Amino acid sequence: MSETPANAPDATVPGAGPEVEPATVVEPDEPSGPSATDDPKERSLGYYIGVALSAVLLIIIVALALLLIIVPKVSGSIPLTVLTSSMEPSLPPGTLIIVKPIDPGDIVVGDVVTYQIESGVPGVITHRVIDVVISSTGDRTFIFQGDNNGSPDDLPVLPVQIQGKVWYSIPYMGFVNSTVNGSNRTWIIPVIAGALFVYSTYMIISGIYSANRTRKHNAARKAAGLPPLTKDERKQRAGRKVDKRR
Repeated sequence: MSETPANAPDATVPGAGPEVEPATVVEPDEPSGPSATDDPKERSLGYYIGVALSAVLLIIIVALALLLIIVPKVSGSIPLTVLTSSMEPSLPPGTLIIVKPIDPGDIVVGDVVTYQIESGVPGVITHRVIDVVISSTGDRTFIFQGDNNGSPDDLPVLPVQIQGKVWYSIPYMGFVNSTVNGSNRTWIIPVIAGALFVYSTYMIISGIYSANRTRKHNAARKAAGLPPLTKDERKQRAGRKVDKRR
């Protein structure tokens, strides 16, 4: 009869060998942070409204910084606040006007001009030129009147009193200008504008960064053969991560 050699390999019986565990798919680590649990397709309307408002706020801040700080400084213009109703409805009280220097010889009827009440005295008035009077010697004087006034200003204005022509105006910003006027103006406006600019920039960049991280996370799950998480699962995972950090 035949024998099995002592050094022969053990005979194997189908189904009786050692069990081999099936390979497990390792789920990629989920990025930490609130953005990791957000699916761009399932983000709420409030999220997109917040990003849009941040972008609009950033644009407004940049525009105001240009109009209120940079442009006046570069052009040598003067920001002033309208305090009375004499120029309504075009320039109601609280309007911020930017007054740009002008050669008195270039002033024509219809221009809105700022002039000193008395030469060398700080007090000024901003009214519309209704007449330019040229004397026989060639000297010019100007007659002013407020749009909301029933009669011209009391005295003709000499060229030496002219401060400049209204270049542009911004409604309601005059109140802010009056609040921060004086010595504090040199640092309050740049600080506030800078803080708002940084905040708006952060909101926009963080939104873009969160969207990129979410896309990468979803791509990693897809490469690992895992189905996308449901909204409830993402919330549960976010809760577990918070508990671990605590």
